[in-house]
Amino acid sequence: MPENDSLENTMAVVDEFTRERDWEQFHTVKNLMSSISIEASELMDIFKWDSNDESEKKMTVDISRQDAIDELADVIIYSIAFANKNGIDISCLLYTSDAADDTPCVDL
Repeated sequence: MPENDSLENTMAVVDEFTRERDWEQFHTVKNLMSSISIEASELMDIFKWDSNDESEKKMTVDISRQDAIDELADVIIYSIAFANKNGIDISCLLYTSDAADDTPCVDL
């Protein structure tokens, strides 16, 4: 991990990654929301039909654990891209006690 690892830095890395590949044209609000949902479904699919104990065990097995980590990374990356696209300060959201008051966390 980079020494300057922070949420702000991570958001900048996702933004740069998107711009370098010219993906902004595809990163509409609808497409990013869909992508978050699709990736979350892929994460859920790893544990489909498993009991709680079986799911816990899968998270100790290298292959299924890595699959879950990969899908979680996709959910997080798309979530950050969604926040970047919409001027949402994720750090602010995490530390604001009243999430319903989105005024200070959104740059319109």
